[in-house]
Amino acid sequence: MAKIFNKAFHKKVGQKIKELRENKDLTQEDLSLEIGATNSYMGIVENAHRDLPLSKIYKIARVLEVEPYELLKFD
Repeated sequence: MAKIFNKAFHKKVGQKIKELRENKDLTQEDLSLEIGATNSYMGIVENAHRDLPLSKIYKIARVLEVEPYELLKFD
């Protein structure tokens, strides 16, 4: 089965992560390093240039002190 990348959906997830990250006064680099990723990883995610695996959603949620589903909850 071909992998489907929904840019609009990923952009909304990225915006939600950015909002929560900024509320914690974390930079993209801070969050990237906290989840064990390269220092530019969150910029790539927040700008919807890459798919976001469940394992990373879980790690991001833990650092941001939210439940993983909250990263996928938006208007």
